[in-house]
Amino acid sequence: MYRDHTKVVKIGDCAIGGGNPIRIQSMTNTKTEDVQATVAQIRRLEAAGCEIIRCTVPTPEAAKAVAEIKKQISIPLVADIHFDYRMAIAAIENGADKIRINPGNIGGADRVRAVVDAARERQVPIRVGVNSGSLEKELVAKYHGVTAEGLVESALDKVHMIEEQGYDNLVISIKSSDVMMCVRAHELIAEKTNYPLHVGITEAGTLLSGNIKSAIGLGLILSQGIGDTIRVSLTGDPAEEIKSAKLILRTLGLRKGGIEVVSCPTCGRTSIDLIGLANQVENMVADIPLDIKVAVMGCVVNGPGEAREADIGIAGGKGEGLLIKKGEVVKKLPESELLGALREELLNWEK
Repeated sequence: MYRDHTKVVKIGDCAIGGGNPIRIQSMTNTKTEDVQATVAQIRRLEAAGCEIIRCTVPTPEAAKAVAEIKKQISIPLVADIHFDYRMAIAAIENGADKIRINPGNIGGADRVRAVVDAARERQVPIRVGVNSGSLEKELVAKYHGVTAEGLVESALDKVHMIEEQGYDNLVISIKSSDVMMCVRAHELIAEKTNYPLHVGITEAGTLLSGNIKSAIGLGLILSQGIGDTIRVSLTGDPAEEIKSAKLILRTLGLRKGGIEVVSCPTCGRTSIDLIGLANQVENMVADIPLDIKVAVMGCVVNGPGEAREADIGIAGGKGEGLLIKKGEVVKKLPESELLGALREELLNWEK
């Protein structure tokens, strides 16, 4: 498949491409110049499972902050550059592990060459990013609108611009908020290049709409063997992006590890706060490093049978509930003790 044969690119000590695990990325929403706030957010994201972090570098102060931030984190840092090629050079000089640029909007060939020379000197990868919202007018006219074909041509034009400078330490991203256009663009570009692909649905939206769009788009792309690193773009807490990315990868069978929580929909038989209980369980298991399935059921009638495929589960009744292992009832407990009993079982799970 495609991702098994893409070029290996090292971002700090994290390798992507060539069949390496699909890496999860996010982006800080703090002011990069505020080192303390940015480091605190990165550490929280890292604890959630983020493997590569991107920070915007719009000012010389932000570029200088990169050096300080790098000292205090343990995952690779990508500098996001818009328009000012000098910020790309400054970020590289301050230790950025990768830079993200659109070579088409940082100026002429001389400026592109200056950025590439700085990247080459330190062997810093360049992520060439193209977005459907900024597709060149010539390509919009050529393809009679914003299209997947235009996105791919634009991205490969930028890649060739850097290759002409004798540099090929590259990652490509082609993003669109149009899910099916984004899927088609990735299908096309995977046939034309072996550079690793950074995949995401840009401007996906809020937690609900963004997750649905990202799950469909990333699911269709990744399931075809396309994509080497991903970001789920959500309007909200970046930690939610990590949760969603992990779940998408696990659902596709592309990543193991972490507890999977399954829960039934509510119905007229539900006699406990199943919605609240399921959310509590999901939050509770986030820090428990087991590769098992936990079921949360709202009915003691069907709960044991429905939970049979899970490793362990709880089923609620009126004021009480059942603790279930492999479909067999282990004990009956007051509703208030269900969560604690489940956590105790998980913490003492025999691997």
